This record gives sequence, structure tokens and C-alpha cells, in this order.
Amino acid sequence: MSSFSNLNRTELSKKLASKTFDLLIIGGGITGAGIALDAASRGLSVALVEQNDFASGTSSKSTKLIHGGLRYLKQFDFFLVHEVGSERAILHKLAPHLVVPDKMILPIIENGTYGSWLTSVGLKIYDILANVEGDDQRKMLDKETTMAMEPLLPEPIVEGSGFYAEYRTDDARLTVEVLKTAHRENALALNYAEVSSLNYHENQIKGAQVFDKLLNKEYTVKASYVVNATGPWVDDLRESMDPQVNRTKRLQLTKGVHLVFPHKKLPVKQSVYFDVSDGRMVFAIPRDQITYVGTTDTKFSRAPETVDVEKQDASYLIDAVNNMFPDIELRMEDVISSWSGLRPLIWEEGKSAGELSRKDEIFESDSGLISIAGGKLTGYRKMAERIVDLVAKRAKNDYNVKFGPIQTENIKLTEVSFNNYQEVKQYVGILSSSWESFDLDVSTLKSLVHRYGRQTDQILQKFEDLNDDDIHIRLAKAELLFCIESEMVAKPLDFVERRSGRLYFDPIKLDQLKGPILREFARYFNWDEETFKAEKEVLEKAFKEITAFN
Repeated sequence: MSSFSNLNRTELSKKLASKTFDLLIIGGGITGAGIALDAASRGLSVALVEQNDFASGTSSKSTKLIHGGLRYLKQFDFFLVHEVGSERAILHKLAPHLVVPDKMILPIIENGTYGSWLTSVGLKIYDILANVEGDDQRKMLDKETTMAMEPLLPEPIVEGSGFYAEYRTDDARLTVEVLKTAHRENALALNYAEVSSLNYHENQIKGAQVFDKLLNKEYTVKASYVVNATGPWVDDLRESMDPQVNRTKRLQLTKGVHLVFPHKKLPVKQSVYFDVSDGRMVFAIPRDQITYVGTTDTKFSRAPETVDVEKQDASYLIDAVNNMFPDIELRMEDVISSWSGLRPLIWEEGKSAGELSRKDEIFESDSGLISIAGGKLTGYRKMAERIVDLVAKRAKNDYNVKFGPIQTENIKLTEVSFNNYQEVKQYVGILSSSWESFDLDVSTLKSLVHRYGRQTDQILQKFEDLNDDDIHIRLAKAELLFCIESEMVAKPLDFVERRSGRLYFDPIKLDQLKGPILREFARYFNWDEETFKAEKEVLEKAFKEITAFN
């Protein structure tokens, strides 16, 4: 089996053009990735194409939590809480290095939205619906204990808190690992491959014309069934390419913004989930040397690719943090990076952005096109199950072909995996001892392991083989080479934003590394001067955009 790499793109293009697939998936975010893995593991032949890089849309712009949707209890959406709550435990089992336990404090504030009784009962119901067990079950803390755990809270009005479990992740890395796992199950996935039109046979969609942006080549991809999993672009594709589209259902996009601060500027000791005066809830989450906060929830009606962070978005979050942590006094210039993403929710008459359901929904066209929208990062596996069940049912009716039941609950998301989080911590300890002489500190190794799991061994082997004197440059090159050879990285932004997360979480150090990273790309892909200049401009633009509202 070929590696998951752009280096064999010619081989992949031949396969795309030479066979008829059971299923073609349009969209390389977490939803499309989940469908690809589910379908391939049941025995379907699968192709997936993404117009840009994998996870370049919503799936790299979330709050980066695998969480049970506590706030949906307020909407009495018990089904959603139960489903995604149960999924947390499954995803932690499948990738314990990437879906990491993270305890949350939910402060009880005088005259706040959540009183002591409501918090206690709500978290108890949450535990029951989400099948939470053992030490992860909620605890109610008194004022003294709460302030000891998080001294930045406003002591005069804090009455206590709820203490409960969520899981932190890296959404883009989760998407890539799901795709790599689908590839091991013989799915074919290609980034920078844009659908230019859908192909029809007797008024039924039977594939698509796909343009490879990197090879400047068009393929005809034949497929029995086509799924539109393009997130915020679902309606654009349906309306521009499917004359039989059902317009009774449509999307309402809502924008979510996150801001990143140096941890010393917002030194919370652990994650805090607190309510804002307008009734929304906001997270403040420490991660390595930074703390990030989010999110907003406002309706968005422009083209999805134009989403950005506006000054009013940033002001809203800064005010929310300063109100909850009055001694902090954050300012706009304290922001070191930011991101904004779109939730492709289902439109409902008369509902505000925050009231729209997070449930997923499937749209079926008379042409046979299947589209899916809505849903949450945490629920991607169940969304995939519903789509593949539908495709399998059609295949049985149309061709008398039978596919098996869902398998993904037991498919680990890396080739050499961990059994539990304890093994992850032990592995970090072993690496720390083994690589001590190379001046690689524990926090650096831990970050690598949380991104790549046991694949860190491959990165460190490349690190050992390189000759750069600067330890940070050497490690960045090693990580980059791994991502080029194993994760279909084609452009610098693929690496710094979506594979390594450096653009958002370590932009200051990345600013020092971008020159060596660009030069390594140029060496590896044999760029000419014009390509080098163009890619440098793209990277510089990305750096400006993460704080453009300042």
C-alpha cells in the first residue's frame, strides 16, 4: 500500500481515473474523513477529494474540545448530550494521545446564570446522559476550594463551582489521523482536488469532474454514490451543481471566534467554562505556553471563504474574560493569534444563532446526491454511521450488494497506538530520558506526542539524522519531513497551521522558524524562485491575518 503522501500523487490520480468507486466523498473535513473511514472499513471502495488542504475549513477552527455539549441541556436537547457525551469516551479510547482528559471548572457566580442547585443537578444529568464514570464524574466545590483551584476568579462574588471532565484535542490533527486510518483501510483521499462539476447518467449523479490544482490535471471520477460533506459550502455545491436540489432545507452559517494569549497574560491554572452577561458560555483553556478563549456565535451570510476575526468579535471575548477575571485587564494588543470558523447549522425560522440546533441533518436530492450538514466535531463518527447506513441501504436496493455494520468504534486512529492515557504519559517519560542529551525538554516532547502519538519516534529519528546546530530549526525540519512524507503536506500553511498548529499556538517562535521551513520546502520540492516568493507571501499574509483586527 502506498504511503499517505503527495509524492505519489501521479499514482493516486491514475487510481482516481481508472476505476468506479462505490462512494465519492466531496469534502476533507472531519465529517468527510469520518465517512471515508466508516465506509472503507465496511468494504466500500472510497474516494475523497478536498478543494484545499484537509481540515482547512471548519475542522481546524473549532474550540478544539471533544465535549459533551453541557450547554445543550438548557435547550433540553437530551439526545444530543447523550450521543456526543458517549462519543467522548470512545474517541479517547481510539486516540488517547490526541483526545486528552481536561477537567473544567464551572464557577457559580452570585446572580449568575447557573446557581448552585441548577449546576449540581445539570452536571449530574450530564454525567448520566454522557455515561461518565469514576473520577470523571462531577464534583461540587465550595468557595474556598474553588478559589484555591482558580485564584483568578472574582472572589467576592464566587459562591462555589462545579468540577467536571471534558477532553481536549487538536481538530485538524484528528481529521488527518482519521484520513490516514481510512487510507490504511484502502480509501483514496486527495487534497487540492476541486470538483468542477457533477457527472450524470439518466438524471442520476454518478461521479464528478475533479481538477487537481497541484498537477494542473483533470480527472473523471466515477462513483455509484456521491456525498456532499463540504461543511459551510454544502449549499453552494448543491445549488450550483444539482438542478434537482431540494431547497426546502438550507444552511444558516454562524461564526465562532477564538483568541490566543500568552499564558503569562491569562495565567489560569486550568480550564474554566463561564457564562457571559448575554447568556452565552465561554471557555478559557490553558495549553502549553498559551491560553485561548472562545467562542462567539453570530450569524454569518457572506461567502464562507471570507470569514475573519473582526474587532467587535475580539472586543466581545476580551470583555468577557476581563469581567470574569477582573485582575487580568487584557487588551487588544495582548492577542498573539486568533482564528474564526463557521458552523454549518440547519436554518430554523425565527431562531438566533445560539438557539440553532447542533444536530446533523441529511439532505437527499432526486438526483441521488446525499448532503450532510450540522453536527459537532465530537459526533463525527455517528454522523458518518448515518451516511454509510444510507449508502449501504441504497446499494442493497440498487445492486443487491450488502455491506457490513459499523466498525469504527474499535479502529484505533494511529497505526501503533496506545491503550490508555497512562501509556501516553509513560511514553513521554521514556522519550524524555532517551533524548535528554539532545536538550529536548519534556514540554516539547509532550507536545509532539499529543500531536503524533508513537509516530514521534519517526520524527525524532529524522531529527537525529539532521545536522542543524539550532535545536528548534532541526526539530521543525524533522517534523516537516515527516508531514511531507506521511501526511500529504504540499504547502507551508498545511504544515504550520493544520499539522503542527504552530501558527495559532506558537506564532512568536514560528516567526523565527518560517525562513528555514520555507527553504526546506524549496529544497524538497525543488521550487523555483517564483514559487518560493509566492509561498512566502502566503505565509506572511497568514501571520498578518491572525492579529489583523488590532
